[in-house]
Amino acid sequence: MYIVTVKFLINEGQMQAFMPAMLKQAEDSLSNEEACTVFDVAVSENNPNLVFLYEIYNSKADFEYHLETEHFKTFSDRVGPLVADKQVECFHLQK
Repeated sequence: MYIVTVKFLINEGQMQAFMPAMLKQAEDSLSNEEACTVFDVAVSENNPNLVFLYEIYNSKADFEYHLETEHFKTFSDRVGPLVADKQVECFHLQK
């Protein structure tokens, strides 16, 4: 399993524009990508402008495919101006 975490710091006043697009992206990833098995979206308890994603793919190649999908590219273009900072971390599940 390949795990991806993302932290988005949303520009002040932009959460109402960001969150519907983010939730649609999660829904599209889960419904259109068989290898995307988890796509959770959470908002920080301490910072209402901090969004955390937890995604699980079957493999790194499946995540790389995700980055090439139309729904991801559309999402990325749409929310880019709303985001102050974005941090991505990738992990391999150990058993």
